[in-house]
Amino acid sequence: MALSRELKPTIRIGKSGLSDNLMTEISEQLASKDIVKIKINRGLFDKSDIAEVWNHIAKSTNSTIVSVRGNVGVLWKG
Repeated sequence: MALSRELKPTIRIGKSGLSDNLMTEISEQLASKDIVKIKINRGLFDKSDIAEVWNHIAKSTNSTIVSVRGNVGVLWKG
């Protein structure tokens, strides 16, 4: 299910970037759903930094990266 295209992103990271409020929202969604799909707006981060961004999000929310495909990632509270 996590890799399904039917799973819509419930978090979108925009021009505000990686704020504390965003990390709290991701953590709250993970607590209620166990799995969250996140989309980062294109151009927000350099392509060379995107893997580091996903790792930061996972570490900050105590979650596991299930999959990442460019600017879309799936996290699991595991």
